[in-house]
Amino acid sequence: MLVRTWAAIVLAVAGLIGFSTVPAHAADEIASYVVNGSVAPDGVLSVEATITPDGASELRQRFATALESGRDRRYEFEITDVAATVGGTAVTPNVSTDGDYELVTVPLSGNQPVRLSYKVKGAALDNGDGTTTVSWRLLQGLNLPVRSFDATIAVPGPFTMIDCRAGSPAAPAVCANFTGGTHDQSEPAFHDGPRGAGEVVQVVIRFPNSVVKPNQDLERRWTLDHAFSVSPLPLGAAVGTGLLGALFFWLMHRRFGRDDGPQADPIMVGGFRPVGDGQSAFRMDEDVRPGQVGTLVDERVDPVDITATMLDLAVHGHLLITEMPRDPGFKPTEWLLTRRTGVDALRPYERTLLDALAPEGEAQPLHDAIGRVREASHQVQDELYAEVVHQGWFAVRPDSTRTTWARAGWIALVLTLIGGALLIAFTEFGLLALVLVALALGLMFVAQAMPARTAKGAGVLQGLGILRGQLLTQPIEEMQGGRAYAELSRVLPYAVVLGGTQRWIDGLVAADDDEAEDSEDLDWYHGPAGWHLRDLPGSLSNFVRTIQGELFTR
Repeated sequence: MLVRTWAAIVLAVAGLIGFSTVPAHAADEIASYVVNGSVAPDGVLSVEATITPDGASELRQRFATALESGRDRRYEFEITDVAATVGGTAVTPNVSTDGDYELVTVPLSGNQPVRLSYKVKGAALDNGDGTTTVSWRLLQGLNLPVRSFDATIAVPGPFTMIDCRAGSPAAPAVCANFTGGTHDQSEPAFHDGPRGAGEVVQVVIRFPNSVVKPNQDLERRWTLDHAFSVSPLPLGAAVGTGLLGALFFWLMHRRFGRDDGPQADPIMVGGFRPVGDGQSAFRMDEDVRPGQVGTLVDERVDPVDITATMLDLAVHGHLLITEMPRDPGFKPTEWLLTRRTGVDALRPYERTLLDALAPEGEAQPLHDAIGRVREASHQVQDELYAEVVHQGWFAVRPDSTRTTWARAGWIALVLTLIGGALLIAFTEFGLLALVLVALALGLMFVAQAMPARTAKGAGVLQGLGILRGQLLTQPIEEMQGGRAYAELSRVLPYAVVLGGTQRWIDGLVAADDDEAEDSEDLDWYHGPAGWHLRDLPGSLSNFVRTIQGELFTR
């Protein structure tokens, strides 16, 4: 029994001794990674790395051949002359491309050292301030951990800065040690370690451009930030173009759009003249009609001008407007338009409008005349523009001038949109593109102000300004003589285009000095039975709204 016990103890001790004497298998790693490199004056970086493995069977190192910098820059690197020896014997490394990486594979033979050499073009980056930065990850993409890393870089001349970063590829920290440019170490030297598989050691050396030339291969990519750069050149080009464009518009308007003789003496074409003690009468030159006045003032034929012309035709005896009794219920008011024979001659645009409103024959309901007037409105406008040229107020029809400049604006807009899209897509001058488009839109806006009056037109406009002041201030009671209705009615169409309409309508109401119905007191506007002049403001307002609403809002 005792023998068996001792035997068991001896076997157990032997087993322990035997287990403890079996050599432990070390983890595969790189004992040392030593780089001797050099930077040439043309920026090419030559690298020779002596790699001492410890227990590994294969060395794989993956080099990045591109670097994304922000969203708009991509740097590309060219790796050439890849060569390797294992234990002093030349071998052919397996070099393959995987996207933006170049993979170098070298088979190992025990722990014999590997010498891996290659050249890098594109790592010398231009800083834009007269300096070149050579930046490269000497240790990167290795499949094995490294216990110790050392590098020495021969340089062609003086450098101004060195740096070293090591650790995770995404966020490397400062290396353990780096120095250079001293009495003891004139060339840049770097030390770090240990480093895990895939970790990096990146060296950075800055030179004057006179020592090392940049050889970066930079691809700029389109981004909004890049397209709308506010750097001095693009910003200056945009601001300068905007100022020049504004100056151009000012000069063009001064040359083509400003009235000839804008400070001309007023030419009075009408006004109030005394005809007795405390009495005045309104007189206008026969050739100056309300529609022409409105077109001269704002350089366009608009609904107000046509409405004023309709009232003027009635006031001068060419048209009778009769308000019909309102039918029960909610039907709108209707008017009958009856053609009359006036004494004064009609201008072409007045005859066209009158023919549409009330053709020869029976009285026409306004509702039936609306369609004819709408169809004739273009011809009325055309003839009225011709009238203001015939009067010598414009050298060229205002609508033709606006059309010419607006067409130029549309052409400029199309061209600037195309050119602007190209500038934004391929350059940093996006702000300039916006300015060009804005200037094209500005040209379309300026086109509306380009019709210019002649010296005569400018003088008449000055006179109309004085007349407008009279319409707003002339004492109405001075016109309430025996012909108060006729005199006040004569003013009304001009007040429609120049201002003061309501006070002259109120003057007509105030001229009524009895309580009898006034359905036919005005010879140009008749009301239904029981109608009084005090109803005129509402009746005319309703009439004008109906005309303009039916004619000009569809």
